[in-house]
Amino acid sequence: MPLVALRRAARETVSGLPREFWWLWTSTLVNRLGAFVATFMALYLTLDRGYSASYAGLVASLHGLGGVASSLGAGVMADRLGRRPTLLIAQSSTALSVALLGFMHDPVAIAAVAFVVGMASNASRPAVQAMMADIVRPEDRLRAFSLNYWAINLGFAVSSTAAGFIAEFSYLAGFLIEAGMTLICAIVVFVKLPESKPAPLPEEAGEEDVRLGTVLRDGRFMGVVGLSFLVALVFQQGSVGLPVAMGRAGFAPADYGLAIAVNGVLIVALQIPVTRFIEHRDPRRLLVVSSLLAGYGFGLTAFAGSVGAFALTVCVWTLAEIVNAPVQTGLVVRLSPVRGRGRYQGMYSLSWAVASLIAPLMSGLVIDRLGARWLWVLCAAVGTVAAVGYGALMRRLPEQAAAADRPRQKAVADRPEQEAVADLPGGGKSEVRVRRPSVGSGG
Repeated sequence: MPLVALRRAARETVSGLPREFWWLWTSTLVNRLGAFVATFMALYLTLDRGYSASYAGLVASLHGLGGVASSLGAGVMADRLGRRPTLLIAQSSTALSVALLGFMHDPVAIAAVAFVVGMASNASRPAVQAMMADIVRPEDRLRAFSLNYWAINLGFAVSSTAAGFIAEFSYLAGFLIEAGMTLICAIVVFVKLPESKPAPLPEEAGEEDVRLGTVLRDGRFMGVVGLSFLVALVFQQGSVGLPVAMGRAGFAPADYGLAIAVNGVLIVALQIPVTRFIEHRDPRRLLVVSSLLAGYGFGLTAFAGSVGAFALTVCVWTLAEIVNAPVQTGLVVRLSPVRGRGRYQGMYSLSWAVASLIAPLMSGLVIDRLGARWLWVLCAAVGTVAAVGYGALMRRLPEQAAAADRPRQKAVADRPEQEAVADLPGGGKSEVRVRRPSVGSGG
């Protein structure tokens, strides 16, 4: 019976999602399986190239700054050009720039190309999230976002392990393998994914698309972006504050590796079953609880004195991460107008990109001047503020199936097969017949 129940749970988890989603999911998994460069970049610059740790930190910051620069631009591209062209441009540019980075020797050239890699690699995120919202029914989106997040972490866990072995053989091989796998993602998008950008309904003819200023004037959504930034600051401490604090406390790098490995293992093991548990629960409560778990999970680190204790605190904030990631992405979709999903997702991605820049500076400053214990107290305070903010902002949330989606769902249901026109290199066109799910959204 347990085996039968397990099979039934697995079948229910993956059933009902359109074929296009699974191709997009596959593209995400392949992309993360090949994410070697971010893992060994610091070692490559310091050990292989002989640069200082300060220079390696500068390159890492420029890589992050590139992601900040591309977040909004990629969101605008996803709404104007379409999701598919944006993905093709982003993934092709990432493949080219990553390969180029492996051949750079001049420090200025390395820094410049790293900035471009950061821009290109981050540019696909708003398009992926917008396309997922387009092709998945509203009631299935939390499950879809959770499966996508699971693929990201599964791919990263495998690539992090493989990166060490590849680096021992050849750093250049790591750059070229990542470039090749990213190019495979672009090919999957080109061959298997039609454009999903919602066409305007007849009654919307003549209306302008959502502009970036509209996003900035959306008070509740910008409040959610601000809260997302606070939560991201807390989660970033797992990779920037925790290793420094453990090192200051006399623990070896291997001890940190053991503690933080719990994060990846739990996400891979629990993401899907936890999603089944929370799928139909109140997102407001879920975000409040996950913010508190994140803040106080890191707050408990102040009392950790052994590797086992650190690992237990990682368990607490990892559970918060498992809940927060799909629920937060689903909330962004619920607050986004259908024709502005790219811009809204771009603004949401910006909050995480900026947090990844600020978190290392914040943690270093607090640890140096006040001590690690105060960093964890600050994390608890920030998590509490975020929880209160979500509780206040999410009152009277729009229905899950947004009114603007329903006519499009009916149109797709009445027209289960539709012909999509795919752009070919050189400006040509190719008709691709795509079978849509019987009840889809966004088409």
